[in-house]
Amino acid sequence: MIVAAHRYTAGKAHDIALEIDGVHRPCEAPGSFDWVGLCEPDAAEMELVRRQYGLHPLAVEDALNPRQLPKVDIYGRQLFVVARTAALAEDGETIAYGQTAFFLGADFVISVRFGSTRAHRDLRRGLESDAERLAEGADYVLHAVLDFIVDGYMPIMDRLEDVAQAMEESAIDAFPEQAVIRRIFRLRRQLRRFERVIGPMEEMVERLAQADLPMVDPSARIWFRDVLDHVRRVMARMRGLKETLAAIVETASLLEQHRQGEMTRQLAAWAAILAVPTAIAGIYGMNFEYIPELRWHYGYYLVWAVILSICGGLFWRFRRIGWL
Repeated sequence: MIVAAHRYTAGKAHDIALEIDGVHRPCEAPGSFDWVGLCEPDAAEMELVRRQYGLHPLAVEDALNPRQLPKVDIYGRQLFVVARTAALAEDGETIAYGQTAFFLGADFVISVRFGSTRAHRDLRRGLESDAERLAEGADYVLHAVLDFIVDGYMPIMDRLEDVAQAMEESAIDAFPEQAVIRRIFRLRRQLRRFERVIGPMEEMVERLAQADLPMVDPSARIWFRDVLDHVRRVMARMRGLKETLAAIVETASLLEQHRQGEMTRQLAAWAAILAVPTAIAGIYGMNFEYIPELRWHYGYYLVWAVILSICGGLFWRFRRIGWL
């Protein structure tokens, strides 16, 4: 549906009506432009807007396809921009994606939103409260909405970093259980998809910030450079988070190997100690008639003295080298 349709003159908003006859009435005042916002429109609504503003049919087709990757296309004197939105689902770890497409002309900007739960209503009010900035033109609105979209990535990174930090701390104390390991691999899969879907945003915003594009004033590039910086920070945090998740499993595995090595050494030490009385008892348990000290009055005490002496010596030695 068409959420809002305003014409801005000197930063002041006025409602406009989209004409059924499809005749676009250009803004007469210098610096004036239209901002039309659509949320999951149907084909009829997009056709109305297309006729009103003379949009290219290929761009309209892409805008109605909510699976586009971020990109910038030029159609004559119009600019078509696709951005991807992202937000956390109810489980707090799954990332849900949406799409917002923009048509930028000499005196209009049209936003077409699919799948995003973050409406532009508050953003529009904030921009309308700063008439001086809004008077800079439609390209400033494009920058503001892109900045709004990129800022929506930050809570995702904050939440996933907190989850990764908690798992990292627990992995130090004990090897992760199977449920935790499956959770780690789910998060890594989410981040790989995030990089695949959101990654092209960096290239797209970089083009807006550096290339000579129609309908983007050179003085507005500094605003897009700020958005580019935010995108790069998000991507850097995402890559760092991927490395952290990979390191959790690796570190936990190394710690578990160390713990198992300590247990193995302890078992080996106790096995060596217990082997002494076992061996002596085995010797004196043989059914030979003549065995030394077998009929000696102090033979029993001597055997125990030998056993305790050897076992005590082994225990002291193993403690000294850190096996016990």
